[in-house]
Amino acid sequence: MSSTQSLLLITLIITIIVVVMAMLLINRRQLRDIEELDNELGNMEDLHLERAIGKLDQMELAGESLATLNTWKKSYQKAAELFPEIQRLIEDGADENARYHLVKSHQSIKQARELVDSVSEDVKNSSDVFTQLLESNRENKAQYDELMQSYWEIRKEILADSFDYSVALEEIENRLSAMEEDFAQAKNLSAQGDHVEAKQVLSKIRADLTALKTKLPEVKEDQHDLQTVFADQLDEIAAGYKEMRDAKYGFGSLDVLLEIRQSNDQIDRSLAALAQLDLEETSKGMKKVEKEIKTLYGILEKEYKARPFVEKNQDKLQRLLTHQQTVSQQLIKKLRHIDESYELTHGELDESRELEREVHKMDSDYIRASQRIADGRAVYSEVQDDWIKILGRLQEIGKRQQELSEAVDGLYEAEEVAQRSIKEFKQQVSLVYRHLSRQNLPGIPEGFLQMYTLVVNEISKTSGELNQVRINMEKISEELVQISDDVDRLQREAEDIISSANLFELTMQYSNKFLDNETVVRARRNAMKLYDRDYNYKDALDTIATAVERAEPGSYQRIENAYYQEQKELID
Repeated sequence: MSSTQSLLLITLIITIIVVVMAMLLINRRQLRDIEELDNELGNMEDLHLERAIGKLDQMELAGESLATLNTWKKSYQKAAELFPEIQRLIEDGADENARYHLVKSHQSIKQARELVDSVSEDVKNSSDVFTQLLESNRENKAQYDELMQSYWEIRKEILADSFDYSVALEEIENRLSAMEEDFAQAKNLSAQGDHVEAKQVLSKIRADLTALKTKLPEVKEDQHDLQTVFADQLDEIAAGYKEMRDAKYGFGSLDVLLEIRQSNDQIDRSLAALAQLDLEETSKGMKKVEKEIKTLYGILEKEYKARPFVEKNQDKLQRLLTHQQTVSQQLIKKLRHIDESYELTHGELDESRELEREVHKMDSDYIRASQRIADGRAVYSEVQDDWIKILGRLQEIGKRQQELSEAVDGLYEAEEVAQRSIKEFKQQVSLVYRHLSRQNLPGIPEGFLQMYTLVVNEISKTSGELNQVRINMEKISEELVQISDDVDRLQREAEDIISSANLFELTMQYSNKFLDNETVVRARRNAMKLYDRDYNYKDALDTIATAVERAEPGSYQRIENAYYQEQKELID
């Protein structure tokens, strides 16, 4: 046998093995499908729904229950008609599969699966409905008994505490009567075999009982609050208000009795809503009454607490106002007198008059409040608020008036200081000028003379202002500061002139060493012109110092250091 033939033989054997294994696998899978279908069909048949239908027929159902039974009985019977065909297909599929007619077996299995899937849901639903219908009579009876027991428990509770429910008792009885009618209807429907309708009625009874049972505690509590708690509180407020009015408490435009009547009207409206078991509307009304009661209590308490403060501070405030009016008048009188001699540049007099008017207005307000107290018309809380503000403001006004008084008190002292300062400035300027004049200089520089004249004129001008009838001390103080600066500058300028002249002479003497130096000789001539003719001592010193420094570096620095060291020793 050739290699080609051997290869073909091997391929054939492998193909046969693969085909055989595939057929075995398909056979086993289809066998499992057949067993599964047979189990499903068996389960549907084991339900024995024909028995349930028979029992239900014997119950002589009516109404919706009968309609439900007929609908699902037809659905089940239609499905059950297919059971033999499904069984035949399963058996055919099993036979064909056993003979390894796999294709035919698959076709039978497929048809059987389609039929099982088409009827299984109807069978299941029918079973559920039949079970529910069979159990509905027993369940309805148990539920009926349970609800009836709850019903009588509620009736017993209401009878025992009828006074606590008296406002809503009629509506409660109406709802209980409606439940009695529903009980009768449920019982009648059950007797007629309409258990579905009976169940719906029982569900309604349960919901109504639960709702009523939930409302009863709230009805009791709301009735108690409206008829007892709120009513007592409003009576207490009315009595307290009358007592306070008799004790001469005032309440302004507030009519407390009217507020109480309006709250009582709201209580009546809330009781009417409660009578209809409208608990939401009742709650809204009760919140309004509760808020109003809290407000009225707060008003009475506020007025009661405010009165001791007013009575305690009435005399004290009168003394303070009288004292502050006296202080205001004295301050104005003082400022008027000072204004004759000094210009009050910050509106002190106008401000003091404004403060006096404010104190006067507070005194007028105090008098009116005291009159209302005497007449029994004072709202003590408002009086307290006003007087607290007045007391605080009087303290602020007193502090400000003290500041104004102390500020103008300083004007006399400031004038004396200014007079002494002018005198000292005159002496300082005179001394500076005389000191400079005694230096045996060729002349005084024009710039210094101009500065000297300026300072003298400033001193003269300020001195004249101090001798006027009305003095502006603020302006004079500013001028004195400027004069002080100018006098200091004049002194520094004089010292610079003297130092420059002295250093010029020393440097000129030292320059004699360099008379053979043409630059130094020329600088000496120029410097002398600046010194003798122009009185420009600073430039003269710069001219000769520069030339000497060039001729002998460091020489001028030694001259300058020695000069200032000598001046320092003289001072020390």
